[in-house]
Amino acid sequence: MRLALDAAGAAARGGDVPVGAVVLSPDGTTVLATGHNEREATGDPTAHAEVLAIRRAAAHLGEWRLSGCTLVVTLEPCTMCAGALVQSRVDRVVYGARDEKAGAAGSLFDVVRDRRLNHRPEVIEGVLAEECAHVLTEFFRGR
Repeated sequence: MRLALDAAGAAARGGDVPVGAVVLSPDGTTVLATGHNEREATGDPTAHAEVLAIRRAAAHLGEWRLSGCTLVVTLEPCTMCAGALVQSRVDRVVYGARDEKAGAAGSLFDVVRDRRLNHRPEVIEGVLAEECAHVLTEFFRGR
């Protein structure tokens, strides 16, 4: 989560909402990819930290299936990102702060654990939650 927080800082420095993500290899020891929000920087509405990290990890591995991998992200994924996690077959999602307004991994929606879908990653929430929430609060306070 510390690496994801570092990535979130890069997003904030670029004027984007400070969310950072890291994809770990199946053994949990190797960082396959990182990402941070780049919507403002790129003008791309899909440039969320999770989507970028997933794309980069898939490119690194040379395939779209991220079976066995873990995505660590500072904020609970939205519906778009939750869908990307299901589609990429990530095994585990670890997130920091809950997103009561748009979260799709247990708070507002629970896309990642919907029994109607063919893949349901494990969800671990609340890792460094206060620190992750603080980064977001300070960013929006400054606006």
